[in-house]
Amino acid sequence: MIPSIHKRGSETIGLIKYLYGPGTDEVHIDPHLVAAFDPLTPDPGRDPKATYEQLEHLLDQPVNALAASKRPEKHVWHLSVRAAPEDPILSDEDWAAIARRMVAATGIAPDGDEQACRWAAVRHADDHIHIIATLVRDDGRRPRRHNEARRAQAECRRIEVDYGLRRVPPGDGTAAKPPTSAERHKAQREGREQAAREELRETVRRAVAGAMSEEEFFDRLAAAGLLIRKRVAPSGDLLGYKVALPDNRNGEKEPVFYAGSTLAPDLSLPRIRKRFSGGSAPSSRSENAPSSRSPGPAAARRSTATATWRTLLIIDNGDDAQVAAHIAAAGEVLDALAKTSAAHTRTELREAAFVFERATRSHIKAEHGHDRALRQAARDLVYSGPALGRGEDGATTAMAIDMVFFLVTAAAHWHAKKGHAQQAVAAHEAAEHLRTAYQAAADVPLGLLYQRGQRLSQPLRQKQAAHLRAAVPELAEQILAEPGWHALAATLADTESAGHDPAALLTEAAGRRELGTAGSISDVLVWRLRRLADLPADATTMPDHTPASAKGSRRAVSPAPSRDNQPRKTR
Repeated sequence: MIPSIHKRGSETIGLIKYLYGPGTDEVHIDPHLVAAFDPLTPDPGRDPKATYEQLEHLLDQPVNALAASKRPEKHVWHLSVRAAPEDPILSDEDWAAIARRMVAATGIAPDGDEQACRWAAVRHADDHIHIIATLVRDDGRRPRRHNEARRAQAECRRIEVDYGLRRVPPGDGTAAKPPTSAERHKAQREGREQAAREELRETVRRAVAGAMSEEEFFDRLAAAGLLIRKRVAPSGDLLGYKVALPDNRNGEKEPVFYAGSTLAPDLSLPRIRKRFSGGSAPSSRSENAPSSRSPGPAAARRSTATATWRTLLIIDNGDDAQVAAHIAAAGEVLDALAKTSAAHTRTELREAAFVFERATRSHIKAEHGHDRALRQAARDLVYSGPALGRGEDGATTAMAIDMVFFLVTAAAHWHAKKGHAQQAVAAHEAAEHLRTAYQAAADVPLGLLYQRGQRLSQPLRQKQAAHLRAAVPELAEQILAEPGWHALAATLADTESAGHDPAALLTEAAGRRELGTAGSISDVLVWRLRRLADLPADATTMPDHTPASAKGSRRAVSPAPSRDNQPRKTR
């Protein structure tokens, strides 16, 4: 349950007309009073004799009783309380009880205080109520509303427990503003998958991903088809920006613009500039666009895996400001992956990026500059272009997702350790989407490696098992029992053919973090070895280790087991 304290107003009648009216997009259904400071309060929604002016007069009476010079300029207090979409529909009686708890918790009308502020709670939708109050008590004093937002949040957490509603982690004021009911209903009416606010936030985030200058950022916004308004000072300096979807119009058929800061706190122009200042800005417009030197999709994904691994070390050992910057840059990598990956992984990657956005902000101030490698990886992904879902593109996509999964999980642990509840939940949710995306990306390349491993001669397979027992004796038997062992055996053979010491390389790969918590240790080691040894991720490009005597009988080899039947990662 989410409470939102809105800006104070100066006209009680204006808010009353909005609450009882059809709403911005005619989404208010059956507006009516569910509770008020006085049981006899007139309800213009259900009583045909009651008027808006009567309700206004009753609420404003303590304000009007003051001398004009002593009346507060903005005396109208407004709180909305919204249930989660999956919560059951509450009755009017339930909402009335919730309204009384909220005005008591915030100091508007403490329990038993007969001189408290006057208030009324209006319901015009299934999932929320609005509470209007006037900020002068019946005794002429002002209410004590110190920390009202925090107390409203705490009361909502208790209400969730009492009514069996979805438990929302406590917030810290760094979340992006969710779409309003009007925005959501408008999206449904127009057949949009997302509310305009969410679609714009996602598009702006993708424009930020790896961008190195304001010029590049705005060029990307324009290329994405957004309408842009820039706020320019008389000196010519750029102060801010607004964006709109071309087909999202208001009642006057004008585009509905949103400032970057209203989409998310870190999408304001000053906050975006801090990301640019931490990197090496392109020196000219030509460097803002793809060039012949831009890496291909496979190379960009391989470098992303490498940059991600280095980031893991920083999250483990860096100071808080550096970690915060790297987690923000991880969000850019996810946005870039979602934008450029093949269709069979794109949906889950997009969902991962969407929910991880919440994990990229906290009250710990990010120190940009140290995140340059990760932001460059995001830039390379964007400019490398769309990846195919097969061959080296597809296999390196699995490699990158595998490593990003570790990064997102590490971010979840860091946030949990810092007490950032909402951010930790968001990162864990993103990890689940990445897990699903990984299964889709890894199915074919690991299946091919499995088949190659099955075709290894018995002596060669025993040799790789000996390397395994020497490198990770405590995990060797578990790995040998995994379905993925055959893929790992083939990879060990590939490292040896490439001139590496398989046991030494395996020791290095196995010494990395969280290996013991992996659902499929074989999978993790395959991608680490192929990255460390600079082996192609796609096994079809490697020489076959099948003995000559066995090459004529390949049809007898059983196919690789379905990836759906293999243990999933629970790192």
